[in-house]
Amino acid sequence: MNRTDRLYALVEELRAVSPRPRSARWLAQRFEVSARTIERDIGALQQAGVPIWAEPGRTGGYVVDRAHTLPPVNLTAVEAVAMAVALHRLGGGPFAEAGASALRKLLAVLPPADAAEARRLAGRVHLVGGGPAEPVPAAVAGAVIARRVLRIGYADRAGVATERVVEPLGFLGNPWHWYLLAWCRLRDGPRAFRTDRIVTVTALPEPVTRELRPDDLDIPQQVVRQLSLA
Repeated sequence: MNRTDRLYALVEELRAVSPRPRSARWLAQRFEVSARTIERDIGALQQAGVPIWAEPGRTGGYVVDRAHTLPPVNLTAVEAVAMAVALHRLGGGPFAEAGASALRKLLAVLPPADAAEARRLAGRVHLVGGGPAEPVPAAVAGAVIARRVLRIGYADRAGVATERVVEPLGFLGNPWHWYLLAWCRLRDGPRAFRTDRIVTVTALPEPVTRELRPDDLDIPQQVVRQLSLA
């Protein structure tokens, strides 16, 4: 068994018996490797975000949190590639990093044969263009997710810079740009800030309590499509 297959099997073994622990010695015998190899594998899984912890004592060992791990994902190789295409089209958007992480997790829980077939199929897919091109500053994306007020330096289309304190409310994307939708305290109203014109960003500790209303968007509602997870 190669290491990738063993890591996958380790998680499934721990899931199957959770909340009971499995010792490194037991796992080493099960997978026909040394206890030290098992400890290195567990460390790698923990660094990848798998919720595994060690229970001390004579009857202790490693335990995985079943509530925060996925059972085997029954996706076909074609479905996995379809999801990969969608995630890659996030481009430099505010959720690009999270999308890349989700893709790695998806491939990690696929059965090895399906993951190999998905990689072969992905090698035959070529993308031109995609979503909005300009990357969204990480501090801006983080503020929308964490709901924190920002102080930004913003240059308008004429290049005139102003400093604003804004309450981030969401994002608007088109094929060319990303916009930060926010309540601007300088203008005392909702505004859309093109993210490639945000020249400085400072996250403030103050939380955002305001919510984005459909009327805040000065765009015909039939033109805007809200992202859905359905």
